[in-house]
Amino acid sequence: MSKDNKQFPVEKSEKEWKEELSEEQYLVLRKGKTDPPYKNKYYHFDKSGVFKCAACGNKLFDSKDKYDSGSGWPSFTRVIEEGAVEYRDDYKLSHKRTEVICSKCGSHLGHLFHDGPEPTNNRYCINSTSLDFKERK
Repeated sequence: MSKDNKQFPVEKSEKEWKEELSEEQYLVLRKGKTDPPYKNKYYHFDKSGVFKCAACGNKLFDSKDKYDSGSGWPSFTRVIEEGAVEYRDDYKLSHKRTEVICSKCGSHLGHLFHDGPEPTNNRYCINSTSLDFKERK
């Protein structure tokens, strides 16, 4: 169960998550930590395909919606389909942010900002550690 007691389709104990994920994945996906900027797997990455949740395989983003925001993290203008992610208010810093979580397992993915390019004006700023990639054939 998530920290706000919401149940997700994929539910595992903390012990199970720790056994299935690498230490880095566990810290980012389950504990909300952040990848270092600019030095992460998918920041400078331009293959065509689909980005999935590294914890449960849920399809999250299409590479056609990825862009270089200059932020140091992979950025996307939209999710692959409505309902792929959920949103939470995040007050961990001195201001309110919008946390993006996987709708299937509740894992932390990153944050949503409204300073992206047209037509959505969205910047889904996502941790590389939260993602797996499936290349399009």
